[in-house]
Amino acid sequence: MFRAQRSKSTIGSGFSVLELIYHATVRSIRKTQRHAVLGLLLNIAQTLLLVISFYVLFNVLGLRGSSVRGDFLLYIMSGIFLYMTHTKAVGAVFGSEGSASAMMKHAPMTTAISISAAALGALYIQLLSMFVVLYLYHATMNPIEIYDWVGAMAMVLLSWFTGVALGMVFLALKPWNPSLMGLVQQAYSRINMIASGKMFLANTLPHSMLVLFDWNPLFHTIDQARGFTFINYNPHFSSWEYPLTVGIAFLAIGMMGEFYTRQHVSMSWGAKQ
Repeated sequence: MFRAQRSKSTIGSGFSVLELIYHATVRSIRKTQRHAVLGLLLNIAQTLLLVISFYVLFNVLGLRGSSVRGDFLLYIMSGIFLYMTHTKAVGAVFGSEGSASAMMKHAPMTTAISISAAALGALYIQLLSMFVVLYLYHATMNPIEIYDWVGAMAMVLLSWFTGVALGMVFLALKPWNPSLMGLVQQAYSRINMIASGKMFLANTLPHSMLVLFDWNPLFHTIDQARGFTFINYNPHFSSWEYPLTVGIAFLAIGMMGEFYTRQHVSMSWGAKQ
C-alpha cells in the first residue's frame, strides 16, 4: 500500500544508487567507531605509530644510507601511507557484508553497494589521515617538497585499487571457508610488512633479491610513488602498468567469483561467518 516513489529514468536511478552508496559509506565508516572524529584520530595514531617504529628501526639497524637522498621521514611515510591504504582496502572489502547478511534483506541494498561503500570508506579514512599527518609534519617539523603531487597521488589511488581488487577475490572465497580465508587475508597483510618494499628502494636491490618482491603490485606502486615524490630518484625496476593490469585482472576474477558465490550462498552460511 505504502511504497517509496522511485525514478525509472536512467539518470534518476543513477543518482539513487549514488545516494545509497553515500549512506552505506557513512554507515561503513561509523560501523567500527561510533564517533567519527575518534575513529579518525585512532587511524592517525596507528599511522604515526608505524612511522615512528620504522624511523627507530632504520636508525637502530643503520639503514638510513639505503634511502633516497631527500627528506628521510617523507621517504618512510611514502611507504607507510601506501601500505596502509592497500591493506585497509583489502580488509574493508573482505569484511563487507555479503549475500547472507541481514542488510541484504532490504530491497535497495545489494552486495555491489556494500562492497563500494566499504572500499570508499577505507579510502576516505586513509586519505584524511594522510593529509592530516602530512600537514602536521609540514607545519611543525619540516616543509614538504613533493616533485610530482599528481603522480604520487595516483600511486596512492592505484594502491587502493589493487587492494580493492584483491579484497574482492578474498571476499568471493570467504563464504566457502570463512576461517581459512580470514587467516589468508591476515597472513597477506603481515607478509606485506616486508614484501611491500617500503623499507628499501628497488634500484638498490640485486637481481636475486628483486625477484622476491617483483610479483607484488604494492612493491611497484611504492617504488613508483618515491619516483614521483623525490626529484633525484628514478625507478628502473618497477612500473605502474603492472599493478594496474594485475588490479584489473583480480577485480574481474573477484567479480565473477562473487557472482558465482552469490548464486549458491544460503542463509545457513551466515552462521559460520
